[in-house]
Amino acid sequence: MGKKDKKDKKSKKERILFFAVLFFAANVLFSLSFANRAQATIYININNPERRVPIAISPLAGLGGSEISKTVQDDLDYTGLFVFLDPKGFTERAFDPFKREDWIPAGVLFVLKGTVNFTPEGEFQVSATLYDVDSGRALLSKTYNAPEDLIRPLAHSMAEDIYQALTGMKGPFTSRLAFITLKRGKKDIVVSDWDSRRMRFLGLNESMLLPPRWSRDGRSLLYSAQRGRAWGIYRLVLSQAKEYAVFRAGGTNLAGDIDSAGDVVFSSSFKGSPNLYEKQSDGSLERLTRSLGIEVSPAFSPHGKRIAFVSDRSGSAQIYIMGSDGYNSSRITFQGDYNTSPAWSPDGKRIVFAGRYNGANQIFTVNTDGSDLRLLTDEGVNDYPCFSPDGGLIAFTSNRDGHKAIYVMQANGQNQKRLSPPGMTAYGARWSYQ
Repeated sequence: MGKKDKKDKKSKKERILFFAVLFFAANVLFSLSFANRAQATIYININNPERRVPIAISPLAGLGGSEISKTVQDDLDYTGLFVFLDPKGFTERAFDPFKREDWIPAGVLFVLKGTVNFTPEGEFQVSATLYDVDSGRALLSKTYNAPEDLIRPLAHSMAEDIYQALTGMKGPFTSRLAFITLKRGKKDIVVSDWDSRRMRFLGLNESMLLPPRWSRDGRSLLYSAQRGRAWGIYRLVLSQAKEYAVFRAGGTNLAGDIDSAGDVVFSSSFKGSPNLYEKQSDGSLERLTRSLGIEVSPAFSPHGKRIAFVSDRSGSAQIYIMGSDGYNSSRITFQGDYNTSPAWSPDGKRIVFAGRYNGANQIFTVNTDGSDLRLLTDEGVNDYPCFSPDGGLIAFTSNRDGHKAIYVMQANGQNQKRLSPPGMTAYGARWSYQ
Protein backbone atom coordinates (compact mmCIF):
# COMPACT_ATOMS: atom_id res chain seq x y z
CA MET A 1 0.00 0.00 0.00
CA GLY A 2 1.41 3.39 -1.04
CA LYS A 3 1.81 6.46 1.15
CA LYS A 4 -1.10 8.17 -0.57
CA ASP A 5 -3.41 5.21 0.13
CA LYS A 6 -2.34 5.12 3.78
CA LYS A 7 -2.89 8.86 4.07
CA ASP A 8 -6.34 8.60 2.48
CA LYS A 9 -7.29 5.75 4.80
CA LYS A 10 -6.11 7.68 7.86
CA SER A 11 -8.01 10.75 6.69
CA LYS A 12 -11.15 8.66 6.23
CA LYS A 13 -10.86 7.26 9.78
CA GLU A 14 -10.39 10.75 11.14
CA ARG A 15 -13.52 11.96 9.34
CA ILE A 16 -15.55 9.02 10.67
CA LEU A 17 -14.28 9.67 14.19
CA PHE A 18 -15.04 13.39 13.85
CA PHE A 19 -18.62 12.79 12.76
CA ALA A 20 -19.12 10.14 15.48
CA VAL A 21 -17.99 12.60 18.13
CA LEU A 22 -20.15 15.32 16.60
CA PHE A 23 -23.18 12.99 16.55
CA PHE A 24 -22.59 12.00 20.20
CA ALA A 25 -22.21 15.63 21.27
CA ALA A 26 -25.37 16.61 19.42
CA ASN A 27 -27.31 13.85 21.13
CA VAL A 28 -25.99 14.87 24.54
CA LEU A 29 -26.93 18.50 23.91
CA PHE A 30 -30.37 17.46 22.66
CA SER A 31 -30.90 15.26 25.71
CA LEU A 32 -29.85 18.03 28.06
CA SER A 33 -32.04 20.51 26.23
CA PHE A 34 -35.01 18.12 26.40
CA ALA A 35 -34.38 17.45 30.10
CA ASN A 36 -34.22 21.18 30.81
CA ARG A 37 -37.45 21.76 28.94
CA ALA A 38 -39.14 18.89 30.78
CA GLN A 39 -37.81 20.15 34.08
CA ALA A 40 -38.99 23.67 33.29
CA THR A 41 -42.59 22.44 33.13
CA ILE A 42 -42.48 21.39 36.80
CA TYR A 43 -43.42 24.60 38.60
CA ILE A 44 -44.16 23.04 41.99
CA ASN A 45 -42.27 20.20 43.67
CA ILE A 46 -44.95 18.53 45.78
CA ASN A 47 -42.35 16.55 47.75
CA ASN A 48 -40.47 19.65 48.85
CA PRO A 49 -42.52 22.82 48.28
CA GLU A 50 -40.55 25.90 49.29
CA ARG A 51 -43.66 27.96 49.96
CA ARG A 52 -47.29 28.23 48.97
CA VAL A 53 -47.64 29.38 45.39
CA PRO A 54 -49.77 32.52 44.86
CA ILE A 55 -52.48 31.95 42.25
CA ALA A 56 -55.60 33.82 41.11
CA ILE A 57 -58.73 31.80 40.29
CA SER A 58 -60.89 34.26 38.42
CA PRO A 59 -64.66 33.56 38.48
CA LEU A 60 -65.44 32.16 35.05
CA ALA A 61 -67.59 34.49 32.97
CA GLY A 62 -71.09 33.14 32.44
CA LEU A 63 -73.88 31.36 34.31
CA GLY A 64 -72.46 28.84 36.79
CA GLY A 65 -68.95 30.19 36.43
CA SER A 66 -68.57 31.23 40.06
CA GLU A 67 -69.60 27.77 41.31
CA ILE A 68 -67.09 26.07 39.01
CA SER A 69 -64.28 28.42 40.02
CA LYS A 70 -65.04 27.91 43.72
CA THR A 71 -64.92 24.11 43.36
CA VAL A 72 -61.58 24.34 41.52
CA GLN A 73 -60.19 26.61 44.26
CA ASP A 74 -61.50 24.36 47.03
CA ASP A 75 -59.84 21.34 45.41
CA LEU A 76 -56.47 23.04 45.06
CA ASP A 77 -56.69 24.47 48.57
CA TYR A 78 -56.78 20.98 50.13
CA THR A 79 -53.28 20.28 48.78
CA GLY A 80 -51.77 23.06 50.92
CA LEU A 81 -49.62 24.10 47.94
CA PHE A 82 -51.42 27.32 46.98
CA VAL A 83 -52.41 30.69 48.39
CA PHE A 84 -55.27 32.43 46.58
CA LEU A 85 -55.57 36.09 45.69
CA ASP A 86 -58.73 37.72 47.04
CA PRO A 87 -61.02 38.68 44.11
CA LYS A 88 -61.01 42.22 45.50
CA GLY A 89 -57.43 42.43 44.29
CA PHE A 90 -58.33 41.52 40.70
CA THR A 91 -57.75 44.34 38.23
CA GLU A 92 -59.20 42.40 35.30
CA ARG A 93 -62.85 41.48 35.02
CA ALA A 94 -63.82 37.89 34.25
CA PHE A 95 -64.47 38.60 30.56
CA ASP A 96 -61.42 40.85 30.01
CA PRO A 97 -58.51 39.41 28.02
CA PHE A 98 -55.48 38.37 30.06
CA LYS A 99 -52.67 40.92 30.35
CA ARG A 100 -49.65 39.96 32.44
CA GLU A 101 -48.98 43.56 33.42
CA ASP A 102 -52.37 43.61 35.19
CA TRP A 103 -51.30 40.77 37.49
CA ILE A 104 -47.64 41.48 38.21
CA PRO A 105 -48.39 44.07 40.95
CA ALA A 106 -50.62 41.51 42.73
CA GLY A 107 -47.67 39.15 43.16
CA VAL A 108 -49.43 36.08 41.74
CA LEU A 109 -47.54 33.58 39.60
CA PHE A 110 -50.51 31.98 37.83
CA VAL A 111 -53.98 33.08 36.74
CA LEU A 112 -56.97 30.96 35.70
CA LYS A 113 -59.54 32.62 33.46
CA GLY A 114 -62.32 31.37 31.26
CA THR A 115 -65.93 31.45 30.11
CA VAL A 116 -69.05 29.31 30.47
CA ASN A 117 -71.53 28.79 27.65
CA PHE A 118 -74.36 26.39 26.84
CA THR A 119 -74.30 24.11 23.82
CA PRO A 120 -77.42 23.50 21.67
CA GLU A 121 -77.59 20.09 23.39
CA GLY A 122 -78.05 21.86 26.75
CA GLU A 123 -74.60 21.07 28.13
CA PHE A 124 -72.18 23.31 29.95
CA GLN A 125 -69.21 24.22 27.81
CA VAL A 126 -66.32 25.69 29.77
CA SER A 127 -63.27 27.19 28.10
CA ALA A 128 -60.46 27.69 30.62
CA THR A 129 -56.89 28.93 30.33
CA LEU A 130 -54.14 28.88 32.94
CA TYR A 131 -51.58 31.65 32.43
CA ASP A 132 -48.01 31.97 33.64
CA VAL A 133 -47.72 35.61 34.75
CA ASP A 134 -43.93 35.63 34.46
CA SER A 135 -43.84 34.65 30.79
CA GLY A 136 -47.35 35.69 29.82
CA ARG A 137 -47.93 32.40 28.02
CA ALA A 138 -50.73 29.89 28.46
CA LEU A 139 -49.72 26.73 30.33
CA LEU A 140 -53.09 25.07 29.85
CA SER A 141 -55.95 25.83 27.49
CA LYS A 142 -58.84 23.41 27.33
CA THR A 143 -62.56 23.15 26.71
CA TYR A 144 -64.74 21.01 28.97
CA ASN A 145 -68.27 19.77 28.28
CA ALA A 146 -70.70 18.28 30.79
CA PRO A 147 -74.45 18.12 31.48
CA GLU A 148 -75.76 20.32 34.27
CA ASP A 149 -75.86 17.51 36.86
CA LEU A 150 -72.14 16.82 36.31
CA ILE A 151 -70.87 20.34 36.84
CA ARG A 152 -68.86 19.34 39.92
CA PRO A 153 -67.00 16.50 38.15
CA LEU A 154 -66.26 19.01 35.37
CA ALA A 155 -64.70 21.36 37.95
CA HIS A 156 -62.73 18.47 39.47
CA SER A 157 -61.34 17.69 36.02
CA MET A 158 -60.24 21.30 35.66
CA ALA A 159 -58.51 21.19 39.05
CA GLU A 160 -56.84 17.93 38.02
CA ASP A 161 -55.47 19.48 34.83
CA ILE A 162 -54.22 22.59 36.65
CA TYR A 163 -52.51 20.47 39.29
CA GLN A 164 -50.83 18.33 36.64
CA ALA A 165 -49.75 21.35 34.59
CA LEU A 166 -48.01 22.85 37.61
CA THR A 167 -46.65 19.76 39.38
CA GLY A 168 -46.17 17.31 36.52
CA MET A 169 -48.21 14.75 38.48
CA LYS A 170 -51.76 13.49 38.37
CA GLY A 171 -53.81 14.74 41.30
CA PRO A 172 -56.60 13.12 43.36
CA PHE A 173 -59.50 15.29 42.23
CA THR A 174 -61.19 12.90 39.80
CA SER A 175 -60.86 9.91 42.14
CA ARG A 176 -63.56 8.63 44.51
CA LEU A 177 -63.96 7.80 48.18
CA ALA A 178 -65.76 4.86 49.76
CA PHE A 179 -66.53 4.94 53.48
CA ILE A 180 -68.89 3.75 56.21
CA THR A 181 -71.80 5.80 57.55
CA LEU A 182 -73.92 5.12 60.62
CA LYS A 183 -77.55 6.14 60.87
CA ARG A 184 -80.08 4.94 63.44
CA GLY A 185 -77.83 2.03 64.41
CA LYS A 186 -77.40 0.72 60.85
CA LYS A 187 -74.25 0.93 58.74
CA ASP A 188 -73.97 1.53 55.03
CA ILE A 189 -71.22 2.15 52.48
CA VAL A 190 -71.14 5.49 50.67
CA VAL A 191 -69.33 6.16 47.39
CA SER A 192 -68.65 9.84 46.68
CA ASP A 193 -66.47 12.25 44.80
CA TRP A 194 -63.06 12.75 46.37
CA ASP A 195 -64.38 15.70 48.42
CA SER A 196 -67.28 13.60 49.86
CA ARG A 197 -69.84 15.38 47.66
CA ARG A 198 -72.35 13.67 45.32
CA MET A 199 -72.83 10.77 47.73
CA ARG A 200 -74.25 7.46 46.60
CA PHE A 201 -75.56 5.24 49.42
CA LEU A 202 -75.31 1.55 48.54
CA GLY A 203 -78.18 0.50 50.83
CA LEU A 204 -76.46 -2.35 52.71
CA ASN A 205 -78.21 -1.57 56.03
CA GLU A 206 -75.89 -3.74 58.18
CA SER A 207 -75.48 -4.02 61.95
CA MET A 208 -71.82 -5.06 61.62
CA LEU A 209 -69.89 -3.79 58.61
CA LEU A 210 -66.18 -3.07 58.18
CA PRO A 211 -64.62 -0.36 55.94
CA PRO A 212 -64.46 -1.25 52.24
CA ARG A 213 -61.50 -1.62 49.88
CA TRP A 214 -61.49 -0.70 46.20
CA SER A 215 -60.57 -3.03 43.38
CA ARG A 216 -57.67 -1.68 41.34
CA ASP A 217 -59.93 -0.90 38.36
CA GLY A 218 -62.43 1.00 40.53
CA ARG A 219 -65.33 -1.19 39.47
CA SER A 220 -66.03 -3.00 42.72
CA LEU A 221 -65.70 -2.86 46.50
CA LEU A 222 -64.53 -5.55 48.92
CA TYR A 223 -65.86 -5.58 52.50
CA SER A 224 -66.76 -7.76 55.49
CA ALA A 225 -70.20 -8.01 57.08
CA GLN A 226 -71.65 -10.10 59.87
CA ARG A 227 -74.87 -11.77 58.81
CA GLY A 228 -76.67 -14.44 60.79
CA ARG A 229 -73.91 -14.36 63.40
CA ALA A 230 -71.32 -15.29 60.76
CA TRP A 231 -68.69 -13.02 59.22
CA GLY A 232 -68.42 -13.18 55.45
CA ILE A 233 -66.34 -11.40 52.80
CA TYR A 234 -68.26 -9.86 49.91
CA ARG A 235 -67.55 -8.07 46.67
CA LEU A 236 -70.01 -5.55 45.22
CA VAL A 237 -69.83 -4.72 41.51
CA LEU A 238 -70.92 -1.09 41.38
CA SER A 239 -72.24 -0.95 37.81
CA GLN A 240 -74.48 -3.96 38.45
CA ALA A 241 -75.32 -3.12 42.07
CA LYS A 242 -74.78 -6.85 42.58
CA GLU A 243 -73.03 -8.51 45.51
CA TYR A 244 -70.97 -11.71 45.31
CA ALA A 245 -69.76 -13.83 48.23
CA VAL A 246 -65.96 -14.15 48.17
CA PHE A 247 -65.47 -16.27 51.29
CA ARG A 248 -67.78 -17.60 53.99
CA ALA A 249 -66.80 -20.15 56.61
CA GLY A 250 -66.85 -20.73 60.35
CA GLY A 251 -64.95 -18.23 62.48
CA THR A 252 -64.19 -14.60 61.72
CA ASN A 253 -63.46 -13.65 58.10
CA LEU A 254 -62.14 -10.14 57.50
CA ALA A 255 -61.53 -8.62 54.07
CA GLY A 256 -58.07 -7.30 53.26
CA ASP A 257 -57.33 -6.20 49.71
CA ILE A 258 -57.62 -6.98 45.99
CA ASP A 259 -54.67 -6.95 43.58
CA SER A 260 -54.73 -6.08 39.87
CA ALA A 261 -55.26 -9.75 38.92
CA GLY A 262 -58.39 -9.93 41.08
CA ASP A 263 -56.81 -12.05 43.84
CA VAL A 264 -58.19 -11.33 47.32
CA VAL A 265 -56.09 -11.44 50.49
CA PHE A 266 -57.95 -11.70 53.81
CA SER A 267 -57.79 -12.87 57.41
CA SER A 268 -59.75 -15.86 58.64
CA SER A 269 -59.97 -17.96 61.82
CA PHE A 270 -61.83 -20.84 60.18
CA LYS A 271 -58.85 -23.14 60.94
CA GLY A 272 -58.10 -21.78 64.41
CA SER A 273 -56.07 -18.62 64.99
CA PRO A 274 -56.69 -15.74 62.57
CA ASN A 275 -54.23 -16.19 59.70
CA LEU A 276 -53.85 -14.74 56.23
CA TYR A 277 -55.19 -16.40 53.09
CA GLU A 278 -55.41 -15.58 49.42
CA LYS A 279 -58.46 -16.37 47.32
CA GLN A 280 -57.19 -16.37 43.76
CA SER A 281 -59.23 -15.29 40.78
CA ASP A 282 -59.53 -18.93 39.64
CA GLY A 283 -61.24 -19.82 42.93
CA SER A 284 -58.30 -21.60 44.58
CA LEU A 285 -57.42 -20.85 48.20
CA GLU A 286 -53.85 -20.48 49.49
CA ARG A 287 -52.79 -20.11 53.11
CA LEU A 288 -50.08 -17.45 53.51
CA THR A 289 -49.28 -17.48 57.26
CA ARG A 290 -49.23 -20.14 59.96
CA SER A 291 -49.04 -18.21 63.19
CA LEU A 292 -50.46 -19.08 66.60
CA GLY A 293 -51.13 -15.37 67.13
CA ILE A 294 -53.41 -12.96 65.28
CA GLU A 295 -52.71 -11.95 61.67
CA VAL A 296 -55.04 -9.31 60.19
CA SER A 297 -55.33 -6.23 57.92
CA PRO A 298 -53.37 -7.43 54.86
CA ALA A 299 -52.76 -4.89 52.09
CA PHE A 300 -51.10 -5.49 48.72
CA SER A 301 -48.23 -3.25 47.62
CA PRO A 302 -48.89 -1.19 44.46
CA HIS A 303 -47.37 -3.87 42.23
CA GLY A 304 -48.81 -6.77 44.23
CA LYS A 305 -45.44 -8.32 45.06
CA ARG A 306 -45.55 -7.63 48.81
CA ILE A 307 -48.17 -7.57 51.55
CA ALA A 308 -48.23 -5.34 54.62
CA PHE A 309 -50.16 -6.79 57.56
CA VAL A 310 -50.65 -6.69 61.32
CA SER A 311 -49.44 -9.46 63.63
CA ASP A 312 -49.05 -9.92 67.37
CA ARG A 313 -46.45 -12.69 66.94
CA SER A 314 -43.96 -10.52 68.86
CA GLY A 315 -46.35 -10.05 71.79
CA SER A 316 -48.05 -6.83 70.60
CA ALA A 317 -49.80 -5.68 67.44
CA GLN A 318 -47.13 -4.53 64.96
CA ILE A 319 -46.83 -3.90 61.21
CA TYR A 320 -45.00 -6.50 59.10
CA ILE A 321 -44.22 -6.85 55.40
CA MET A 322 -43.86 -10.14 53.54
CA GLY A 323 -43.74 -11.41 49.97
CA SER A 324 -47.09 -12.05 48.34
CA ASP A 325 -46.31 -15.77 48.61
CA GLY A 326 -46.19 -15.50 52.43
CA TYR A 327 -42.40 -15.79 52.75
CA ASN A 328 -39.65 -13.39 53.88
CA SER A 329 -41.62 -11.44 56.46
CA SER A 330 -40.01 -8.60 58.40
CA ARG A 331 -41.25 -6.33 61.15
CA ILE A 332 -41.21 -2.59 60.40
CA THR A 333 -42.77 -0.97 63.51
CA PHE A 334 -41.09 -1.08 66.91
CA GLN A 335 -42.53 1.92 68.76
CA GLY A 336 -45.67 1.43 70.86
CA ASP A 337 -47.68 -1.68 71.66
CA TYR A 338 -50.53 -1.32 69.17
CA ASN A 339 -50.07 -0.50 65.48
CA THR A 340 -52.71 -1.32 62.89
CA SER A 341 -54.44 -0.49 59.56
CA PRO A 342 -51.40 -0.31 57.23
CA ALA A 343 -51.78 1.19 53.73
CA TRP A 344 -49.14 1.68 51.04
CA SER A 345 -48.09 4.89 49.35
CA PRO A 346 -48.61 4.74 45.56
CA ASP A 347 -44.85 4.56 44.95
CA GLY A 348 -44.50 1.66 47.39
CA LYS A 349 -41.91 3.47 49.52
CA ARG A 350 -43.89 4.27 52.67
CA ILE A 351 -46.59 2.79 54.87
CA VAL A 352 -49.22 4.87 56.66
CA PHE A 353 -50.82 3.33 59.74
CA ALA A 354 -52.62 4.03 63.00
CA GLY A 355 -50.67 3.52 66.23
CA ARG A 356 -51.41 4.03 69.91
CA TYR A 357 -49.55 7.09 71.21
CA ASN A 358 -50.13 8.71 74.63
CA GLY A 359 -53.25 6.62 75.10
CA ALA A 360 -54.95 7.36 71.75
CA ASN A 361 -54.58 6.19 68.17
CA GLN A 362 -52.66 8.60 65.94
CA ILE A 363 -51.52 8.50 62.32
CA PHE A 364 -47.91 7.65 61.43
CA THR A 365 -45.90 7.01 58.29
CA VAL A 366 -42.74 4.92 58.03
CA ASN A 367 -40.41 3.69 55.30
CA THR A 368 -40.90 0.08 54.26
CA ASP A 369 -37.58 -0.82 55.91
CA GLY A 370 -38.79 0.58 59.25
CA SER A 371 -36.81 3.82 59.10
CA ASP A 372 -37.96 7.45 59.27
CA LEU A 373 -41.02 7.04 61.51
CA ARG A 374 -43.14 10.22 61.48
CA LEU A 375 -46.06 11.20 63.74
CA LEU A 376 -48.64 13.15 61.71
CA THR A 377 -51.57 13.75 64.10
CA ASP A 378 -51.88 14.65 67.77
CA GLU A 379 -55.51 15.72 68.24
CA GLY A 380 -58.35 13.35 69.10
CA VAL A 381 -58.42 9.66 68.16
CA ASN A 382 -57.35 8.98 64.56
CA ASP A 383 -57.71 5.75 62.54
CA TYR A 384 -58.08 4.17 59.09
CA PRO A 385 -55.49 6.17 57.08
CA CYS A 386 -54.89 5.82 53.35
CA PHE A 387 -52.96 7.69 50.66
CA SER A 388 -54.55 9.53 47.75
CA PRO A 389 -53.84 8.06 44.29
CA ASP A 390 -51.04 10.58 43.71
CA GLY A 391 -49.55 10.13 47.19
CA GLY A 392 -49.82 13.81 48.06
CA LEU A 393 -52.69 13.50 50.58
CA ILE A 394 -53.80 11.15 53.34
CA ALA A 395 -57.44 10.57 54.27
CA PHE A 396 -58.17 9.38 57.81
CA THR A 397 -60.88 9.13 60.45
CA SER A 398 -60.88 11.41 63.49
CA ASN A 399 -63.23 12.19 66.39
CA ARG A 400 -61.55 15.53 67.19
CA ASP A 401 -64.84 17.39 66.68
CA GLY A 402 -66.87 15.09 68.93
CA HIS A 403 -67.83 12.25 66.57
CA LYS A 404 -66.23 10.23 63.80
CA ALA A 405 -65.64 12.09 60.54
CA ILE A 406 -63.40 11.89 57.48
CA TYR A 407 -60.42 14.23 57.38
CA VAL A 408 -57.66 14.84 54.89
CA MET A 409 -54.11 16.18 55.23
CA GLN A 410 -50.94 16.52 53.23
CA ALA A 411 -48.69 13.46 53.33
CA ASN A 412 -46.38 15.33 55.71
CA GLY A 413 -49.23 15.95 58.18
CA GLN A 414 -49.81 19.60 57.34
CA ASN A 415 -53.09 21.30 56.42
CA GLN A 416 -55.49 18.94 58.24
CA LYS A 417 -59.11 19.58 57.24
CA ARG A 418 -62.46 17.92 57.67
CA LEU A 419 -63.86 16.37 54.50
CA SER A 420 -67.20 14.74 55.41
CA PRO A 421 -70.26 16.95 56.09
CA PRO A 422 -71.05 18.20 59.61
CA GLY A 423 -73.51 16.02 61.49
CA MET A 424 -72.68 12.82 59.58
CA THR A 425 -70.95 9.93 61.32
CA ALA A 426 -68.43 8.75 58.75
CA TYR A 427 -65.31 6.62 59.03
CA GLY A 428 -62.99 4.17 57.28
CA ALA A 429 -62.55 6.13 54.04
CA ARG A 430 -60.61 4.51 51.23
CA TRP A 431 -59.44 6.26 48.09
CA SER A 432 -59.96 4.69 44.70
CA TYR A 433 -56.77 3.96 42.75
CA GLN A 434 -57.72 6.22 39.85
